[in-house]
Amino acid sequence: MRFAADECCDAVLVAGLRDDGHDIWYARESAQGADDETVLQYALSEERILLTEDKDFGELVVRLRLPAWGIILLRMNPADGVAKLARLQEVLQHHSAHLEGSFVVVDPSQTRFRRLR
Repeated sequence: MRFAADECCDAVLVAGLRDDGHDIWYARESAQGADDETVLQYALSEERILLTEDKDFGELVVRLRLPAWGIILLRMNPADGVAKLARLQEVLQHHSAHLEGSFVVVDPSQTRFRRLR
């Protein structure tokens, strides 16, 4: 899958997904300091699912209705990159067909989907 990882995403998560064969653009490598709207627009223009740990993206796409290709918001312990990677791999294995066009909130025990379109 094609992802755009926000700057706040854990490098362990990005490296693990790359090891799994996913195509990931990482803001920390390519656009450090870019604002949320710029990252969101880039992900949309490149047809990438945005990975983030920043709740502000929910505000942009739900309340302000900015367009997005899809967003995965990880609501887990920020310090535990290994657990975040394992949980995201589980979500991708079971729900990859439902990510495009959705705002997905992933926490340690559940996954919630909200259609964006």
